Amino acid sequence: MRRDHRPYWLKKILKKINHWYSQRFVAPAFDALGAGAQFLAPQSVQVHGPNICAGRYLHCISHPHKAVKITTWGDKVGKGAIRIGDYCLIAPGVEITSAEAITLGDSCMLAADVMIHDCDWHGLYNRLRPFRCSAPVTLGNNVWIGARAIITKGVTIGDNSVIGAGSIVTKDIPANVVAAGNPAKVVKTLNPKRKMLTRAFLFQHGDSYWQQQEEVDAFFTLDNTTIDWLRTVIKPSKHD
Repeated sequence: MRRDHRPYWLKKILKKINHWYSQRFVAPAFDALGAGAQFLAPQSVQVHGPNICAGRYLHCISHPHKAVKITTWGDKVGKGAIRIGDYCLIAPGVEITSAEAITLGDSCMLAADVMIHDCDWHGLYNRLRPFRCSAPVTLGNNVWIGARAIITKGVTIGDNSVIGAGSIVTKDIPANVVAAGNPAKVVKTLNPKRKMLTRAFLFQHGDSYWQQQEEVDAFFTLDNTTIDWLRTVIKPSKHD
């Protein structure tokens, strides 16, 4: 399909179902979840383990073929913790797995297929269990991780920094830089004095951003009729 042919009434029903599912099954999987969270395709979101918290206005975009996975799995009871700040964006295929502690600051953005692990899961000589193989991972505020980047144990990434797509971060990255490569190295410095818009700006008036998105969606589906949608389901053409 070249575009979404679903009529607005159908999309509203599906959104209500997703909201119910999110509140009934996804939200309780967090130890704490702030107000205004939105989950796209919540049926595919996988949240497992204790000590998982997220702040306000988390935007989690999952997909049945690219599930978002947020997991704590410590070698001792109660070990492993994930803390996600306010206004964060998590894209399809992201995996965050903690045996020690992973912290994301406010307004962080994780692009598709990003992996963050704070543990090697096996030792070089003791490969039966994770033994002294973990170290905390910390992302500062407004950190942007590019698609398919990997963040390994013990890494700290400073405020406002960007990690290029496909990079593997094995050492600390300072604030206000762009880093890329394998292993990731600083390739550009950002001006810390220049004004920077963050995701927090989208929610400065609370839920009004989600309402605006709803109005945009309604506008772009004005021409979608039930009959035309059914036709595309039963017998789509090359023009659909």
